[in-house]
Amino acid sequence: MIIKLLVSIIVGAIVGSIAGKIMEKESKGFIVNAVLGIVGGAVGGWIGSIIGIGGGWISGIILAIVGSCLVIYLIGLLK
Repeated sequence: MIIKLLVSIIVGAIVGSIAGKIMEKESKGFIVNAVLGIVGGAVGGWIGSIIGIGGGWISGIILAIVGSCLVIYLIGLLK
């Protein structure tokens, strides 16, 4: 349980950092990147389930990056 949570946070931080680079935003730190990556992973997973994509590590990471980019874009619209 704890291992899965730690892996999710680490992967979330990496995905958040990748999405920040793609969206050309400066890094906001580990915690913010982790939150953006985790939220983006949830959004990407939701989008993947709607269109019927997902189930593997690679597709999950790609969907998480896409979801994180979408979250960053939406946050940028709110500012």
